[in-house]
Amino acid sequence: MLRLAVPNKGALSEPAAEMLREAGYKTRRTGRELVLMDEANGVELFFLRPRDIAQYVGQGTVAAGITGRDLLLDSGVDAVEHMPLGFAHSTFRFAAPRDTISRIEDIAGKRVATSYDVLVDTYLKVRGITAEVVHLDGAVESSVQLGIADLVADVVETGSTLRAAGLHVFGEAILQSEAVLITTEAHVDNPHLRILERRLQGVMVARSYVLIEYNAPEDAIEAVTKVTPGVESPTVSPLAESGWKAVRVMVKRKDMNRIMDELYLAGARGILVTEIMATRL
Repeated sequence: MLRLAVPNKGALSEPAAEMLREAGYKTRRTGRELVLMDEANGVELFFLRPRDIAQYVGQGTVAAGITGRDLLLDSGVDAVEHMPLGFAHSTFRFAAPRDTISRIEDIAGKRVATSYDVLVDTYLKVRGITAEVVHLDGAVESSVQLGIADLVADVVETGSTLRAAGLHVFGEAILQSEAVLITTEAHVDNPHLRILERRLQGVMVARSYVLIEYNAPEDAIEAVTKVTPGVESPTVSPLAESGWKAVRVMVKRKDMNRIMDELYLAGARGILVTEIMATRL
């Protein structure tokens, strides 16, 4: 039985639950369950605060968990990123009032407000920069105006919130974060974790790809299969009509309309696109 921690609220919660549903696992029915046993799949799910999940995994209370890369690194615990999950992307940047700080080196001796003090402190120390890191639980963009910090380190999406507070981003990104599956070295080879890993990978592939099927003249097969080389190789089968072949292949979802156009110009006909529900590659 795999004990798995799942976010119970926030931006990670619903996408994580949806991914687990697509992977065939039980999820909360009422939204209030704290623990859910999925005996058929060998998993016991614990619904916890996203910021606490790395702590539970690091202490060995649960074998694995879904959280943010930022939260894992900020926890400082002995847990490892097992695989990225492809959702909840975010970027961490420094921001300061315009014309005050414009380079990472200028942070030396300044006060940095952030909700991720371990992450930011580690980032600065690696670069030999000494600064005071001021921990806040939220609304860090107000800290400069209120006089408790000289700059902030926070998640940047559009930057509109920071601009409204009179701040501008500078320097390289501190971190590119996303949702990740985490565990410890002691559980890396857990067979139930390996199954979960394959299932989640299958969901991500199914979300990213579609199945294209089409018919093409035999003398156009080389051209059309160059358009659709597939993940490994396309399946090419004979048709009842002489001189034609049927082709089946996976292609990137984002490219499917362009690929259909190119196939048609290359002589393919009867081009169909089908959703993929799950995969094991």
